[in-house]
Amino acid sequence: MGNTGRKTIRSLLMLAAVILIPATSLGHGSASVAEIEDRAIEFPDTAEFMTLIVDLHTHSVFSDGHVWPNIRVAEALRDGLDAIAITEHLEWQPHLEDIPHPDRNRSYNVAVESNPEGSDLIIIAGSEITRRAPHGHMNAVFVHDANALVRVGAVPEPFDAREYYVNSTVWTAQEVLDAANEQGAFTFWNHSWSNFTNAKTEILEFHRANAANGKLHGIEVANGRTYSAESFQIALDHNLTLIGVSDVHNLIDWDYQPHNGGHRPVNLVFVQERSADAIREALFARRTVVWYKNLLIGRPLELLPLLQASLSADHAAYRPATEVLEVTLANHSDAKMMLRNLTGFSIGEHDIIEVPAHGEKTLYIRTGERLEDVTLSFEVLNALITPNAHPILEYSLEIDDPGP
Repeated sequence: MGNTGRKTIRSLLMLAAVILIPATSLGHGSASVAEIEDRAIEFPDTAEFMTLIVDLHTHSVFSDGHVWPNIRVAEALRDGLDAIAITEHLEWQPHLEDIPHPDRNRSYNVAVESNPEGSDLIIIAGSEITRRAPHGHMNAVFVHDANALVRVGAVPEPFDAREYYVNSTVWTAQEVLDAANEQGAFTFWNHSWSNFTNAKTEILEFHRANAANGKLHGIEVANGRTYSAESFQIALDHNLTLIGVSDVHNLIDWDYQPHNGGHRPVNLVFVQERSADAIREALFARRTVVWYKNLLIGRPLELLPLLQASLSADHAAYRPATEVLEVTLANHSDAKMMLRNLTGFSIGEHDIIEVPAHGEKTLYIRTGERLEDVTLSFEVLNALITPNAHPILEYSLEIDDPGP
C-alpha cells in the first residue's frame, strides 16, 4: 500500500484515537479533526522501500510511566505511527505496590487488546533491561516472553522500589542479553550518554564485545530531547543500527507538544512490506534514519534515497526576456529542508534556502546566459551522514524552452 492509502487509513484511525483520548483530558481544549491530522508524521516512500514511522522505546504504568498502555496506542494513532513498542523496565518497578503484576507481558497484551478494530498499527513486544553503568540500559524488541528475561527478586516489606530493583538484578546484564538473543530479539543500547558524568557516550568493553559478536544490534543516537554525536559515531564505527526514540513516560502532548508543531523522535524504517517481520528484518539490516526535531540522521545508503524522495525539482524555466532561471523545489516530507547552494550560480540574496514541510520554494537563479540544461547542487543542512558531514543533493534539469 502506498502513502495515499496509508494516509487515508491513518486519518480514520486518528478519529478513533480522538475518542480514546478526549482532547480535554490533555489540558489543551477541544481539538479539531484538522488539528489531529496535522500532527501525523509523514515521510514519503523511497524508490525501493516503503517508509514506516516507528517508536521503539516508550513506557506505561507497568514500569515507571504515568499512563495506561491504551493511551500509548491512541497517541501512536494520532501521531500517524506505523509501529510502536511499549518497553517496560524489567527490574525497575516503582508502581508495583499500587499495580502488582507478576506477568511482564501484561503491558504488551493490554496494548494489543486496546488497538482499535481495523487498525494497521503494529504493536511490537519489547522490554528494557535496566542496569547501572557500565552496562546501562538496553532495549530488547520482538521478544516472545518478557518473563524469561528477568529473575524477579523478593518484594521488600514495606515496599521499596530501589531495594526491589537490587533484588531483581542478580542476573548479570550479559545473561539477560544472551536470553534476549535466544528469543531472536533485536537489542539496542539506550541513552548511552546518561551513564557518564560528562554526558558523552563512551563505548566500554561490554558493549564493544557484544557489538562484535552480534548480540548488540543498535544504539540510540537520539532519545527524548537529546541527540548524541558520540553515539552516532559509535554506530558508524561498530556497524550498529541508528535508533531514535521518544522514551516517553508522560503524555506525548506534554513532552513533545505536537499541537504546537513539535514531534516525538522516531525511526524511519525502510521495509519491503508492511509487517512486524519486515520491520525486524530492516532493523537488523540497519535500514533506518532517525528524525529528531528537524534533523535527519542516517547513513548515505538510507538517507540519500529518503532525501531524493522528499525533495523534488518540479519546474525549470527562464523568466521572459531574462537570464533568471525559475526552479520550484517541492518538499514531500514533514522536515523543513535547510539547503546551502553549491551550484556556483547566485540564488536570491543569499545561499541558504528553506523549503517548508509539505510546501514549495521557487528559486530565482542568475545563470549569466540562457542554458538548455543545468545541474543544481545543495548541501542539506538539516541532515547528517556523519556527526560532522551533511549529504549533498544534485538535480540535473532540462530547461523548458530556453529560447530568447
